[in-house]
Formats: sequence, structure tokens, C-alpha cells
Amino acid sequence: MDEMPQDHRPGKSVRVLLAEDQGMMRGALALLLGLEEDIEVVAQVGAGDKIVAEALTARPDVALLDIELPGLSGLDAAAQLREECPDCRVLILTTFGRPGYLRRAMEAGAAGFLVKDGPVEDLAEAIRRVLRGETVIDPALAAAALSAGANPLTARERDVLNASVDGATVADIAGKLHLSESTVRNYLSSAIGKTSTRNRMEAVRAARQQGWL
Repeated sequence: MDEMPQDHRPGKSVRVLLAEDQGMMRGALALLLGLEEDIEVVAQVGAGDKIVAEALTARPDVALLDIELPGLSGLDAAAQLREECPDCRVLILTTFGRPGYLRRAMEAGAAGFLVKDGPVEDLAEAIRRVLRGETVIDPALAAAALSAGANPLTARERDVLNASVDGATVADIAGKLHLSESTVRNYLSSAIGKTSTRNRMEAVRAARQQGWL
């Protein structure tokens, strides 16, 4: 009788949840990380609003999250994981190495922030390091974040700018956020001033380029 193949992983592998909206990238990352003897990808999701529910089921040690995900951003999901799954460490892996994103990730409780252009060996080591309680940040991005300063936009200003996309009117924004139209105009005016732009669409673009949204 043929013997069953043996699993040569160590007694306890690092359990990883992978959140990436591009299916090919998600599959490639899962495959490459799965080649590491001490890492096991136990869950994969393609939308941000599925992260917490999947984490509660799979109980990963580390959640590897992209930022721009449908349903909910990886940054917002990181904050939810801190509340719902405090034992799960979060490592942000993104194409967008923006100082504002790094600051928001740290505020959300992320233990690491890397950009996707590095080798998979560095990513695997970063997963091990955050599990050991270390903080892992791309060095160049850390330096840029220090020089860029803090996000000048308030939470409400960010909400109003986010609600401004796709041609939403002031009335639309007011209804969505349960604010008066005059309050929405005040927030928009303040955000435009802080981003040194001429209108709200330019303010949205500038804020996104800085990683403030």
C-alpha cells in the first residue's frame, strides 16, 4: 500500500490570511508563501468587508492586507481586526507606498507596512518578524513619512471628500452623511484650503496622492 505523503512543516506554522482583490496576484502570493516551510495561508479574500468574518473563522496569526479593496479598505479592516481579533497581527502590503497611508496604517494598529516590489523572501521574513512582536516598515517610506508630516484633514473632512467622488452633489453628500448642506460646504471649503487646491475634485486627487484618504 502506498504511504500518504508527509507534511514536512514544523509543528506550528504561521497562519496567514491574505486579502488581495486581484485574483492572479492573490493566487501567486498564496503559492509563493506556501512554499515557506513555516508559513501556511489559511484564508484568502478578495474584498475588504470579508476580512474580519474570515479571520474570526480561520483564526490567522497574521493578516496580510492590501489597502485598496472593494467593500472596505485594508486600513479600515485593520482597525476592525484590532477590535475583533486582537491576537492577529496586521501587515499591510500595497502598491501605493504613500506616507499618509503609512501613518493611517500605524494609527489603525498595523504592525508592518511594505510595498509589493520586494522579493517574497523579504515578505516571508516580515511575516515572521511581526509575529514576534516587531514592527516592520519599508525604510524609504518611513523616511518619507517623517518628512511629510501629519495628515491635516480631520475625520469629517475625509468623510466629505470620500463622499464627493463620482459627481455627488452637496445635497447627496449631506444626505449620505446625515449633515446639513451648509456643514458639508464648510468641510469642503476647509479641505480645499488645506490641500491648496481650487475645488473639491482637485482636493480629492491631492489627498489621495498623499495617502490622506
